[in-house]
Amino acid sequence: MSGRGGPLRAVVGGRKGTPREILGAPHPLLSATTEPVDPTAPEVVAAAADLLATLRRETSTPGLAAPQIGLSWRLIAFDTRLHPRSRSWAGELVLANPRLASASHWDPGREGCASIPGLTADVLRASRITVHAHLPGTGEPVTIEADALEARCIQHQLDHLDGLLILDRVPGALSLHRRLHSCDS
Repeated sequence: MSGRGGPLRAVVGGRKGTPREILGAPHPLLSATTEPVDPTAPEVVAAAADLLATLRRETSTPGLAAPQIGLSWRLIAFDTRLHPRSRSWAGELVLANPRLASASHWDPGREGCASIPGLTADVLRASRITVHAHLPGTGEPVTIEADALEARCIQHQLDHLDGLLILDRVPGALSLHRRLHSCDS
């Protein structure tokens, strides 16, 4: 399955999730490496539904990772369709155990983070990526090809799974900015 040519739908076992609070830096979970999950396990499906419900509530961010809602699991959620810099759109998705398979066309860009409100940073990221993962619920393998903002958003969430924040990606204080708009990625 590919993110090009039409949106994929996240399968979360028909569960309606409960939005959770987003952890702020310097919470220790945000700097820890996460654990792989069984995408078919009921607790993972429930967590995926909660992650998606939290993302839907947080309209100023196009993506979230499980550590941001207090879980040390390899789960990310994203939906970039409404962002003005979005070109590709794989859908409103939750991915289990996502793995970056390829990355190219590196460009700097400004990013924000729900765990560091009020701050953005200039971060170098690939503008074209391919990611392999599994859908929570079915465990179905998926391949996502993303570009532009969606690629940046996915890489940002993958960093969260490895215990990295945007502050870990900046070369110095001159790369930091106070957030001016809620649509900063």
